[in-house]
Amino acid sequence: MRVSALNRKLLRDLVAMKGQATAIALVIAAGMTMFVTFLSNFDSLRRTQQAYYERQRFADVFASLKRAPEQLAARIAAIPGVAQVETRVVANVVLDVPGVDEPASGRLVAVPASQRPALNDLHMRAGTWVSASRPDEVIASGAFCDANGFRVGDQVSAIINGRKRRLTIAGIALSPEYVYSIRPGEIIPDARRFGVFWMERRALASAFDMEGGFNDVALKLDRGALIDDVIAQLDRLLTPYGGIGAIPRARQFSNWTLNSELAQLESQGFVIPLLFLFVAAFVLNVALTRALALQRPQLAALKALGYTNLQLGWHYLKWALAIALAGALLGIIAGAWLGSGLAQLYTQYFAFPILLYGISFNVILGALAIALGAAAAGAFSAVRRSVRIPPAEAMRPEPPARYRQSVIETPWLRRHVPTGMRMVLRNIERQPVRAAASVIGIAFAGGILQIGVGMADAMQELILMQFSVAERQHVTLNFVEPASSDAIYAISRLPGVISVEPQRSVPARLRATYRYRDLAISGLPAAAQLKRIVNSRGRAVTPPSEGLVLSSVLAEILDVTPGDDVTVEVFEGNRPVRQIRVAGVVDDTLGMFAYMEIEALHRLMREGATLSGAALLIDPARERELSARLKELPAVAGVASKRVVVENFRETLAENMNIQITLNVLFAGIIAFGVVYNAARVSLSERSRELASLRVLGFTRAEISLILLGELAVLTLLALPVGAALGYGLLALIALSIEAELFRLPLRVTPQVMAWTALTIIIASFVSGLVVRRQLDRLDLVGVLKTRE
Repeated sequence: MRVSALNRKLLRDLVAMKGQATAIALVIAAGMTMFVTFLSNFDSLRRTQQAYYERQRFADVFASLKRAPEQLAARIAAIPGVAQVETRVVANVVLDVPGVDEPASGRLVAVPASQRPALNDLHMRAGTWVSASRPDEVIASGAFCDANGFRVGDQVSAIINGRKRRLTIAGIALSPEYVYSIRPGEIIPDARRFGVFWMERRALASAFDMEGGFNDVALKLDRGALIDDVIAQLDRLLTPYGGIGAIPRARQFSNWTLNSELAQLESQGFVIPLLFLFVAAFVLNVALTRALALQRPQLAALKALGYTNLQLGWHYLKWALAIALAGALLGIIAGAWLGSGLAQLYTQYFAFPILLYGISFNVILGALAIALGAAAAGAFSAVRRSVRIPPAEAMRPEPPARYRQSVIETPWLRRHVPTGMRMVLRNIERQPVRAAASVIGIAFAGGILQIGVGMADAMQELILMQFSVAERQHVTLNFVEPASSDAIYAISRLPGVISVEPQRSVPARLRATYRYRDLAISGLPAAAQLKRIVNSRGRAVTPPSEGLVLSSVLAEILDVTPGDDVTVEVFEGNRPVRQIRVAGVVDDTLGMFAYMEIEALHRLMREGATLSGAALLIDPARERELSARLKELPAVAGVASKRVVVENFRETLAENMNIQITLNVLFAGIIAFGVVYNAARVSLSERSRELASLRVLGFTRAEISLILLGELAVLTLLALPVGAALGYGLLALIALSIEAELFRLPLRVTPQVMAWTALTIIIASFVSGLVVRRQLDRLDLVGVLKTRE
C-alpha cells in the first residue's frame, strides 16, 4: 500500500519527537486507564445487578412489623399497583461461631419448604433446600460460610427465642436482598460475625410464636405503579400491627449501598480522567506550537507545492491524534487489566453469583472519542495559527520577540542574584503564559497525588474521631426487647464490666412537610461519658432536656434548622405522634442520627426507665470471658465490640487505600514527568543556540544545565503550593460526591500529607530533569550554531 508524502513526513516527525510524544501519550494513557477501569466496572456491576435482580425476582417494596395475621396478605395484595406479595418471618439472633471469641449476629429469614420464594429467591451455591421434616436445617449465606470456612453439613449454635439450638447448614446460597451484607448499626461488613440464614417457614414461626402470622413483607409492583401511593396504603394497613415504615427498593440498604458505589464509580470515571486530559491537551498545545515554529520553512514549501491550508491543518492535527490514539489504546489495555483486579476486589464486598467483568464497546468507543477529542482541542489553536501564515512570511524566520528591561535587571538583583539565576528568572518572566501553564500542569499532578494520600489521612481522622472521641465504650449491647432499669444492675455484674451507660433507641419517622426519613431516635444520658454526641471538631454536645439534636446531613435532607419543628411518628409502643422542636444540629462524621436526652425520650414514649441497650466500659484482659458469658444471654440480640469494628475498618481501609495511593503516586508521577519533560524539551529546542553559544564562551555543562533545569526547578517549586490548594479543592469535591448518609470525611490536610506530595512531585521532576540533562550533554555545538536564525 502506498503511503502519501505527508504521512511519511508525519512518521518522521513522530520519530524525531519520540520522547515528547511518549510522555504525552503516557499522560493520556493514565487518564484513559482510570476511565476504562471505573466505567468498565460500573458497566459490569450494573449489568450484573440488573440481571441478578430480574432472575431472582427482587422485590420493589419492603416492610417490617411486629406481628400480623396471615389473612392480612390478601388485603395487601388488593392495594392498586401490587402484583405479588411475599410474607415472611424474620428474626435476629446471637450466634456462637467456632473460632470467634465475640458473640456473632445472625438473621433468620423464613422460606417455604415446598416451593421457592415468590420474591427474593435464593441462588443456591451448594447443598439442598430446607425440608419441613428437619426443622434445624438452614441455608446459610455464602459470605458467612466463606469467611468461617463452613461447608454443607457443618453446624453453628444460635440463641433462638431464649433457647440455644444447633443449626445444621443444609445449603449455601446468595440472595439479591443481601448483596451487601452488614450487621445492623455498622458501616463495614464483617462476614465472620454476621450471617443470614434461611429457615423452613413453620420451623421458624413456631420458634418465635409466629404461627399463622408474619412480621416482614415484600411486594412486587405492576409496571407504572405509583410507589409512594402503594407505600402510603401499605403503612396504613400495617400500622395497627406494629409496622415500622415501608421502604422502596431504592432505600433497601443493600441495594442503596450498591447504587451509591455505582454512582461514585460513574462520577470518578468521568471527573478524574478529565484532569489528565486537560494536562495532556495543554502539553500537546505547547509541544505542537514549538514543532510548527521550527517547521515554518517546510510549511512554506508545502504551500508552494500546492497543499491547501485544510490539507496541512489535517496533517498536523494527525500528529496530535496519533499520539492520543497510542495513549488511548495503551490506557484501554491497562484499564482492562486494572479493571479486572478492581472487579475481584468488589466481589469481596458485593455477593453476586458471578460478576462477569467485561469492557463494553461503548466504554472503548468513549475512551477513544474523549482522548482524540482532547488532543484535537489542544492542538487546534496551534495548528490553525500556523497554517494561516502566508507562504512568503513563512519562508522567513520567526521575528524575535520584543524585550525590555524588567524587574530582574534592577541594580539590587543584579548585585545579589547570580547571572545564571537571573537568566532563569528572565526567561520565566518573558514567557508568563507558558510558565503559568506549566505550573498548573505540575500542580494538577500534586493535586491528584494529594487526593490519595489525603483520603487515607482523612479516613484515619474519621476513625479517631468516631471510635476514640465519640464512642469511648468497649462493647455495645442491644436487647431483644426493651428492658427495665434492672438490666443495668444485671449487666454491671457481668465479668470484666467496669461501667455501664444505658441507651434507648426507638424506630421513628421524622417528617418535615413532604420530606421524611425513617431511622432510630437515640436516647443518651445528659452526662454521657461513653457514647457521646461529638461534632467534627471533636467537641462534645450535650443533649438538651427537650427537643431533638439532628445530624447535619439529616437536617439538610429534611430542610430544617434549629428552632424548626418536625413531626415524629414513633413505630414502637403506643406509637405517639408529636411535633418536636429541633434544638440543635451537629456536624458529626459517621451515619445519620437523631438524638434526644434519654429522659425526654422516656417522656415521649410515656414509659419508665426503659432501655434498648447499653454501652460498656470493660477490662480488656477479661473481654474473652465477657464474650463467652454474653453468648449465653437470651435477652441480648446483638453485641458490637469496638475493637473488632476498628480492626475491620482499618483492614478494609488499608486494602483499599494502599491500592489507591499506589495508583495516585504512579499517575501523578506520569503527569509531573510529562509536563516537566515537555517543558524542558521545548525550552531546549528554543534555547539550544543560546546554550551552545555559552558553551563556546567557556560555560561548563553544569552551568548551562543550571540555566535550563533551574527554570524547571523554579516552576516545580511554584507549583507545589498551587497543587496543595488544588488537591484540597479536589478532596472537597470527592468528599461531597461520597454518599453523606454513610460518613462525612473531615477535610484536614496535614503537613505530612503535603510533605509526601511535594517529595513525590520533586522526585518525578528530578527524574525528568535527568533525562533532559543527558540530551543537553549530547548537544551538537557545531550543528546548533550553524542553524539559521
